[in-house]
This record gives sequence, C-alpha cells and structure tokens, in this order.
Amino acid sequence: MRRAHTVEQVRAAEAALMATLPEGALMQQAATGLAHAVIDFLGGAYGRRVVLLVGPGNNGGDALYAGAALARRGAWVEAWLLSERVHEGGLAALRRAGGRVGEPREDTRADAAVDGIVGIGGRPGLRPDAVAALDRLDGVPIVAVDTPSGVDVDTGEVAGPHVRATLTVTFGTDKVAHLVDPAASACGVTHLVDLGLTLPEPAVEALQPTDVRRLLPRPASDSHKYTRGVVGVRAGSATYPGAAELCVAGAASGLAGMVRYVGAAADQVRTIRPEVVGEGRVQAWVVGSGTDAEAQDHLAAALGDEVPVVIDADALKHVPAPLPLPAVLTPHAGELAAMTDVERTDIEARPLAHARAAAERYGAVVLLKGRHTLVASSEGVRVTTTGVPWLATAGAGDVLAGLIGSLMAAGLTPYDAASVGSWLHGAAATLASRGGPIGAGDVARALPETVRQLIGMEESGE
Repeated sequence: MRRAHTVEQVRAAEAALMATLPEGALMQQAATGLAHAVIDFLGGAYGRRVVLLVGPGNNGGDALYAGAALARRGAWVEAWLLSERVHEGGLAALRRAGGRVGEPREDTRADAAVDGIVGIGGRPGLRPDAVAALDRLDGVPIVAVDTPSGVDVDTGEVAGPHVRATLTVTFGTDKVAHLVDPAASACGVTHLVDLGLTLPEPAVEALQPTDVRRLLPRPASDSHKYTRGVVGVRAGSATYPGAAELCVAGAASGLAGMVRYVGAAADQVRTIRPEVVGEGRVQAWVVGSGTDAEAQDHLAAALGDEVPVVIDADALKHVPAPLPLPAVLTPHAGELAAMTDVERTDIEARPLAHARAAAERYGAVVLLKGRHTLVASSEGVRVTTTGVPWLATAGAGDVLAGLIGSLMAAGLTPYDAASVGSWLHGAAATLASRGGPIGAGDVARALPETVRQLIGMEESGE
C-alpha cells in the first residue's frame, strides 16, 4: 500500500525521531537521499550544472546540503537565495564544497534545478521573486524537494503559481499532494527516501499490486456460479443500447459467477453474451449506464431489492440522500457538480474535498473519476494511480460500473470493490493500450488477462 500523510502527522513523526538522533542528523539523511536522487536523474554528477532555488525553510537546507554533496562529486552548483533568511549550516557547507551563490539571470545554463523554495508547511502559491526565478529556468527540468513549491500539501489543491516538477524527492512518507490532483500532476515522478519514521494511519492511500491480489475474490475448489456471486445489470435504453453491452462486458469479466440483465437492450446483450440471463435474485445491482429517461425507474427497482448497488451515469440524477443501503456512486466531475449544485471547475480544483463531502452526504462510497480517481468513504480515501490518458474514452465508465458490481456480488465491500475495480480498470487500459489508442471494449476484453497476470506475479514471487 502506498500511504500518504498530512503535514501534522509527518511533523509529529519527525519530532519523535529527532529526539533520538544527534542534532541535524535527519536533515543530513534527507539531503543525502536527495543528492543521490539528483545524481540518478542526471546520470552522474561530474560536469553537470545544477541550480538550487533556496527558500527559508528546512527544504532550503536540504537543497543546500544536497548541493554541497553534488559539488563534492564534481558538479557545478549555484544557489539562488530567495529569502534573506536561509539555512546557515547548509549555505556554509555548499561554499566549503566549492558551490557558489548567484543571482537569477536570463542566460543560465543548467541541467537541473532543485526546488527548495517552500517547505511542506508553506501556503499555496509563490511570491513574485520565486516566479521570476522559475521563469529564468524555463525548459530546465526541476527536482522538487518533498513537494513542488506552491501546492497545498494536505489537500492536493493549487492556488496561483506553483512549481511543476519532473521529479519530486520526498522524505519519510508520501504526502497527500503526491497522490491527489491537481497537485499530483505537478509532482512528476515521485521518489521516496525512507527516514525510518513511525507513522499513524494515513490520510490517503493507493492500492499496489500486492494489495489488489490480496483483496481479489477467487473461486474455491468447491465453488459454483451462485456461490461466486450473481450481479444484476440495469443499463442501456433504446437510445443508448451500447451502454448495456459495455456495462455487461465489465460485469461479465469473470470475477462473479453469473450476470443478469434487465433493460431495453436484452436481445442485443444476449446475442453478444449468451451466458447472460434475465431477472432474478442477485447479490448486487449495477444501474444507470445509458438508461436515459428510464433511469429513475431502474434505480427504484434496484434499491427495492435491498442489496448493494453501483449507481452510474443517468441514475446519479435521482440518488436520494442518504442512501438506504450500501452503494457506490461513480460520477465524473460534471456529474458530481450537478448532484451537489457546485461548479464543475470547483470540483476539478478541489476533488478531495468534494469527494469526501459527497460520501458523507449520501452515506455511500463515492468514486470520483479523474486522472487519479478518488474513492472516498467513511473508511477513508484511496487513489487510483493506474491507467493511461487513452482511457478517457466514451463507454469506459460503463465498463467500470459493471466491473465494480461484479466485485461486490463476489463479496467485496463497496469500498474495496470500488478501489479494486478502479485499479483493475486502469491496469487493463494500460495493458490494452500498449502506448496507443483504445476503446471501452478493449478495456473490458483486457480484464481477464490483467487478472491472470496479477495472479501470475504472485505465483512467481513478484
């Protein structure tokens, strides 16, 4: 599990560790890890040109000590001091190692710049002098210390100018901004330097392959189609029959024992999927994808069965608050905006806050789709980091809804089903894409192979 903590949690853990160490030892450990990460990024130190953007906090100190280590390895290192108050020990170390202090200038040639402008406790946004310095490094890859300066570390929000890093080197643990957009998109690749911190439960987490394998429902030797779970799908309409096909394709990916379909596209679905049967008892319903004017009736029927339900697309317009039974809601930003009477731009700017608020309002798991999809519930928040940009394609959400429904029918809780389903959906898209465009059907077809490879990793000891 990839775990992300808040600034308060990190500071408390650091304070506890520092009480057991010599003064300055933790900063030296962080700076050493940062220097090694920069060397790996540049493919060496000797002859490389590195600019340090140095602010007043500990991140500025980390940058200065790392710069000293780079200078001792033969790099040309210049520090741009963006505050009258900087870490004196770090600055002295840089000068002893042969580094220099300079001024921001237009003709600066550098292989990389190290962003030590603002620490994790800084406010969002940057001062004009920092913005001006960054402008003079246009085109130079930036390595951020801990988090890109200018982002809100605890929410993933951005307000005003901020650093866009190619690489972010963080210490002790991931921070919320590393996983939650829009800040996460400014982090580039994130590299974690272990400091040996003792940390509490995370504020946000992201499943990894080992977590998905552990949660994945698998048939026992004596299983049959009913014990593996029956998922019902109420999707599609005369206007959108394809939504039924795609939702059923996600549900029929092999993770549940049987799929039942109810809707206007029954003949079309059964022609393509002869194993799909009609109405009857189910362990979970999926409702809403492409149901158009019939959405409210389908939702009422699904809720009347008193089993867990996945509510998607058209049915989201009719969701009661709070819901009377376990549920997963799967809106994108526009749909959540309509549900909560909030501007879409605000949902996109503050996805974590809005996903949490919606989960509380509806008493349900809310899966807010995006580049990093959020799964929010009373149990916590998980972020999906699998997937490719090609996944932004019509019908992909229908497949996801069906997949989550099958996982709930197979016995996963709504929170785990939404998290595992979102992870598998993104991984299947990556497998199907192979670097190129895909359609929603490609994602559904790739799901069995994605699961097969995941299980194979376990058997090979990976």
